Amino acid sequence: MMQHRVIVVGGGLAGLAATIRIAEAGLPVDLFSMVPVKRSHSVCAQGGINACNEVARQQGYSEYQHFDETVYGGDFLADQPPVLEMANFAPRVIDLLDRMGVPFNRTPEGRRDLRLFGGSLFKRTHFSGATTGQQLMYALDEQTRRYEAEGKVHKYEFWEFLWPVIIDGRCVGIVAQDMRTMQIRAFRADAVVIATGGCGLVFGKSTNSIMCTGGAAARCYQAGVWYANPEMIQVHPTAIPGADKCRLMSESARGEGGRVWVPRKKGDTRPPREIPEAERYYFLEERYPKYGNLVPRDIATREIFDICVSHGLGVGGERVVYLDLTHKDPDYLTRKLGGILEIYEKFVGEDPRKVPMKIFPAVHYSMGGLWTTYTRGRYNPPEPAPEHKAGMAPPVSCEPGAGIAQGAPDNMMTNIRGLYAFGEVNFAYHGANRLGANALLNCIFDGIYNGVSVVNFIRDDVPSRQPAESLPPAPFTDAVEREEAKVRRLIETARTGADAQLSPYQIGKELGDEMTAACTVVKSGPRLEQCLVRLDELKSRYTQVQLADAAAWSNQSVSYARAVGDMLILAEIIARASLMRRESRGAHYRTDFPDRHDDEFMKTTVCAFSAQGHDISYRPVDAGLVRPRARTYGKTEG
Repeated sequence: MMQHRVIVVGGGLAGLAATIRIAEAGLPVDLFSMVPVKRSHSVCAQGGINACNEVARQQGYSEYQHFDETVYGGDFLADQPPVLEMANFAPRVIDLLDRMGVPFNRTPEGRRDLRLFGGSLFKRTHFSGATTGQQLMYALDEQTRRYEAEGKVHKYEFWEFLWPVIIDGRCVGIVAQDMRTMQIRAFRADAVVIATGGCGLVFGKSTNSIMCTGGAAARCYQAGVWYANPEMIQVHPTAIPGADKCRLMSESARGEGGRVWVPRKKGDTRPPREIPEAERYYFLEERYPKYGNLVPRDIATREIFDICVSHGLGVGGERVVYLDLTHKDPDYLTRKLGGILEIYEKFVGEDPRKVPMKIFPAVHYSMGGLWTTYTRGRYNPPEPAPEHKAGMAPPVSCEPGAGIAQGAPDNMMTNIRGLYAFGEVNFAYHGANRLGANALLNCIFDGIYNGVSVVNFIRDDVPSRQPAESLPPAPFTDAVEREEAKVRRLIETARTGADAQLSPYQIGKELGDEMTAACTVVKSGPRLEQCLVRLDELKSRYTQVQLADAAAWSNQSVSYARAVGDMLILAEIIARASLMRRESRGAHYRTDFPDRHDDEFMKTTVCAFSAQGHDISYRPVDAGLVRPRARTYGKTEG
C-alpha cells in the first residue's frame, strides 16, 4: 500500500512545529536540516514571544490590539486576515508551549511574566530570560524526538536542500545533498514545507547564523515560486559590531528599561559614567515621548543612524551609541537578561551591569519571502466607526478561523501546488516591518495552525492525483543529474588555479559590503542604480568562480559557492524592488521619496523569475479590517 509522505525543509521552530503537527496527524515526515536541529538559527532568538493573556487583558489589552499593533507596525503592507489569525491564536500557542515544559519566567504569584517590547505600550511579551528561542527549540525538539522514536519522523541532518521537484505545476519532492558524503539524492513527497529562515548573509555581516544565506528560497524562486516584498529588510537597532559578524543585543534590554543615549557634546571622550545626566542626549525619549525607547525597530534604527551619521554624535566619534542598563538592579538584570549580558561580556570584555553597552544597528530579518496564499475566514467585519481607535472592543471575532479558514488546504501554500512556506521564509505576516517578539510566534503559528492545511491538502487533494511515490523515476533522476553536474562544474574550478578575485568568499564579501551600503537603513534611487551595476559585475565574476578545495568529501566550499550564486539572485530582486518602490514605508526608507504613498504602493511586490530576468509586479493588500493611518508613534516635531 502506498504511503503519503511530507518533507519539511528547515530544522528551526517553524520546521519543528510543522513536523509535530503533521506527524501527530499520522503522516510520516522527512525533516531536512543543514545543521543539527538544536543548532538551527531559531536557537539564537532572545527576547520573547508575543501573545495576549489574562494578565495583559487586565491592562486593557486584547488579541485585537495585538493584531492592530502588528498591522500598524508593518506600515499596512501585510494582508490583514493572516495577521488577525496569528494574533487570535497566540494565547493558545503560549498555553501549548507551557504544557510542553518551556520554562517561562513567572511572577511571584506563579503567573507567566510579561515584559514590554517595541511597538506596544502594554506588557504582552512572554519570555524565558533572554534565551527564549533556545528554550522553545529544546521543547519542540523533545516532541519531535518523540515522533522520531515512533518512526513517524526521519531526520536528515547535515543535508542541504538543492531544488524542488515540480511536475505539471505540483511539487512532488526535493533534491538534497549530504554535506558529509556529498551524495545527491531525490526524495519524493506529496507535500513539501520550506521553513529555512532568512537571508542575512546576503548583507555579509548580520545577526544571522552563517547558514542563513536564503539559498533555499532562491532555489525555489528560480524553480518558479514567486518571491514577495524582497525590499523589506529589517535592520535591528541594537547589535554588537564585530569584525566577523554582528551579535544581537535583544530588544528585551530596552523592554526591561534600557535607555539609548549619546553625549550631547560632539567628540566627548569621557567615560560614560562621568557624563552627568544633563549632558546626555536620550534622543529616542526626547523625539518620541510616548513610546521612548520602545519605538519599533525600523524607527529606532533610523534615529541611531541619523545621530551617528548625520549629526556625528556617535560615542567617541564612532558609529556606536550607548544602550544603558546600569541604573537597574544587577540581580534583576541577571534574572531577566542574563543570557545577553553574558554574550556582551564575552565578546566585549565589559560588564553591562556596570558599563553601558556600545551598540549599532545590524541586518537582522527579512519581512519579505516566498509568496503564499490563504483562504479568508468566516467573518464579515462591520465598517469601523470613524472614532474607532486601537484598543477598543474588537470589531471581528477572536475565535480560530476568524481571519483565515482553519484547515483550508491552501493556507500558506505558494503558487506551486503542494509547496508551502512557513516561518521567516514566508512573507505573510509582517508587512514592511516586524515587531519584536512576533517572529517566534509567526514560526510556531505557521507550523501548528497551518500544518493542518498540509495534512488536509494530502487527504483532500492528493487522492485525486497520482501519489508522488508512484510517479515515474525520470523527473527525479533528471533533477539529481542536473544538481550533480552543477557540483562537478564547481569542483573542476578548483583545479584551474586560484585567482583571489574569483574566490566565492571574496565575491561574497564584496556582495555583503555593497548590499549593506545600498539597501539597508537608507536608500536612494541613484545609489540603488549604482548597486545594480555592481551586482552585474559580481554576477559576471561569479560565472568564472574558482574554488580552492576539490575534496570529494565534506567540501564546505561547494555549499558556500553555490549559495553565493543564489545570494546574487536575491540581492538583485532586493535592489530592483527597492528602486521600483518610490516611497518610504516601514524598513524601506528612500531619501528621495521620504513619504508613504498608499494610493500607488500599498501593494505587495511580487517577483517572478525568468531566464530573461525578473518580472516584478504588484498585488493589492487585503486591508479590509484596519484602515491605514499615519504611523508616527507620537513623534515630536523638529
